[in-house]
Amino acid sequence: MKKDNLYLYTLMAISTIVFIIGYFSMAYMVKVSTNQLLEIQIESSKREAREFAELVSTQLDSGIDRQTVIDNVQKSIEGTAIETGFICMLDWSGVEICHPDPQQIGQRTNPNESYVRSIEDGIDSEDFYDLLTDKEPQSGISEIPNNEKSSEIIYLYPVKNSDWIIAAHANIGKIEKQIDRLKLNFLLVYLLSSAAIVLLCLLTVRFLGSYYEKPLEAKNQRLAEEVLSLSKLNIDLNNHKNRVNKKIEEENTDEQTEEGENVRLKNRVLTYSKDKLISIRVEQIASIKTENSVTYISLLNGKKYSSTASLDELYQS
Repeated sequence: MKKDNLYLYTLMAISTIVFIIGYFSMAYMVKVSTNQLLEIQIESSKREAREFAELVSTQLDSGIDRQTVIDNVQKSIEGTAIETGFICMLDWSGVEICHPDPQQIGQRTNPNESYVRSIEDGIDSEDFYDLLTDKEPQSGISEIPNNEKSSEIIYLYPVKNSDWIIAAHANIGKIEKQIDRLKLNFLLVYLLSSAAIVLLCLLTVRFLGSYYEKPLEAKNQRLAEEVLSLSKLNIDLNNHKNRVNKKIEEENTDEQTEEGENVRLKNRVLTYSKDKLISIRVEQIASIKTENSVTYISLLNGKKYSSTASLDELYQS
């Protein structure tokens, strides 16, 4: 049970760390990849706008009629609004001359709905990314919304020897779909890699734990056996001690019994008088003295007895 809890806590800790690191890493990678995608889109739109401007300028320099040039440009760009980027051509007043959607031709930009700012170096990927995330026009960007407001002018390039301007549009809806697919791919990779990392870390922890736990378990087993042996030895020692104490108590009891009997025997002293054994009670004795190996016993009633036995012999008799 303790190992299961340890593995559970380890799994939770590793998952939390991987989630936090992966979350910020994924957010950073998504932003970097999105900026690269937008940078490619911006460069592609700039190149396309310059090429069209040079093409239109070349046709005008060749003496081709302006209306013919307009028709040629319209045929070239018509129907390209479904791409991530497209171009259109405006006159100096902001009127659409050529547009992938023919219905937009001839419409003037409404100042209340859009505005045009001069673009010197064009928009960079950071501004474009902020535009997509904040949904607000950035400095140097012209927004000419349609009913769905799904495109942004990201680059303007003038046509030489004319009052026309080539405008490079970014199809915001298409780009956002690409970014969403990119995020989804990153999310799938993040989830799969995180699961793989967590699983590998958990397996590694279990392998290392088992590798070091086996010697410890064997050592603990030996210690447990030694403790059990010591416990049995302590029990045997206690039992032996109890038996010894019991034996000592029995011996002491026997000695006390013998001493008690001796005490009872000492209540009387035996001696001889005229070849007769006389028992004299101890409390009747007034004095005892030994003289010339003869013991003299004087009683309280005045009687006197003599014995050739010593005091020790009388005491033990």
